[in-house]
Amino acid sequence: MADFLKNMLGGSKSADTPVPAKADSDFADFAGAPEPTPLPFQVTAGSLGAGATAGGPVPTAVPYTKWYNVHERHSLSEFRTEGVILVVIALICTAHFVGARLNRAKAKAWAKAHASLLNTEFAQVGTGAPRISDDESDKVLREKSLFEFASYATGRQNVAFMDVKLSLMKRFNPLMLLPDFIIGFLVDSYPTPEDALGATIYPFDGREAQIVPSAPGAAEVRSKDAKSTYDAFVWAVVNKSQMKQLRDERYDVSITFTKDHPKLPIWTTVMSESAEITSALLTDELVDAINKAGDLFDYLIITDQPIEKPATLDEAVPRKRIFIRYHLPSSNDYESLLPLFSYFVRLPDQLASVAHFRTEVLRKVKSVREENIKQIQKLAEVEKAEERALDRDKVRKAKRDAELNALDAKAQKRYLEKEKEKEMRKAAKKQTMRG
Repeated sequence: MADFLKNMLGGSKSADTPVPAKADSDFADFAGAPEPTPLPFQVTAGSLGAGATAGGPVPTAVPYTKWYNVHERHSLSEFRTEGVILVVIALICTAHFVGARLNRAKAKAWAKAHASLLNTEFAQVGTGAPRISDDESDKVLREKSLFEFASYATGRQNVAFMDVKLSLMKRFNPLMLLPDFIIGFLVDSYPTPEDALGATIYPFDGREAQIVPSAPGAAEVRSKDAKSTYDAFVWAVVNKSQMKQLRDERYDVSITFTKDHPKLPIWTTVMSESAEITSALLTDELVDAINKAGDLFDYLIITDQPIEKPATLDEAVPRKRIFIRYHLPSSNDYESLLPLFSYFVRLPDQLASVAHFRTEVLRKVKSVREENIKQIQKLAEVEKAEERALDRDKVRKAKRDAELNALDAKAQKRYLEKEKEKEMRKAAKKQTMRG
């Protein structure tokens, strides 16, 4: 206490002189401990290399740890699932790009083989420029998808326009292609994947003035040209492997009669409404073209009827069209198919010149269409009668409800009892008449 007062009041000692601190009795055991120093790194004999000698210098080694040695902490077996996923992705991507490239190459091969023919027959080919050269075959087709390619042609006498569609196999997706092959092999009604061409020609049929825009002097030129009209009928040459499917899927072909022809190969047949029509249309040029095409040929159809069975009078209106379908060769060699496609393009000219038949033939052809129209009209009358009956029932029910609502409870009860008695008398009368 005395020292504290001296310090506060300023004793005889100078303030600059430091006062030595007294040792704390609680830490007396540690007061004389020396400062800690790091120990040198000791290397054991097992860590020495094979070339080290006992009397030589001891090498300095890095402390052993697994943190830097990834190959000791992990192994490739831990990434087996990821590896399988990467391999599957690589295979799918490879199949996709290779399949898409094969489909595009097949479409280009068809366009290159037919570009010259299309440019010769039509004023405009494709959906781009009005006129393309034979070297611009890549502009003939337009890619709608990886397995569908389409083209368009117009500007020809007797032809309003032509649509072309290439349907190819889905080579870019083996996961879909393989099941389609398996199901098509096991189920007859399921189509097997294939490369095929389908084309449709829409003839003018005397409607040039309605379809083509008029130009100065065009009326005089058209009056001098031959008429593009021809009689309405259904006629087809079909591969027998497609005959049953066509009859099931197409209404227009189902109204024809099937008969083999001695000019045609044994694997084809004629579907016609009259023998006179067959004799006029089955030319030697067509027979030679079918023989050259071989099994690749599917069908050639001339029709004026809809594909689906008409349900209304508007759907039964005749629309003349020409269809062709054939398989694409795996070798991309179209030399055997060019005569068939060339005949198909020029077929409207032949129809305009020779497809005019006797009145007896046309009467037989029209009788089938008139019978179908009568059935449509009969069904329409039945539907109208049912609608009128429903309307009468609605009016009668509304009148009954109004009468019931205007009565009190007792009168409603008597009304319902009388109604029930009437129904019972009607039921008994029906039973009596049946007996």
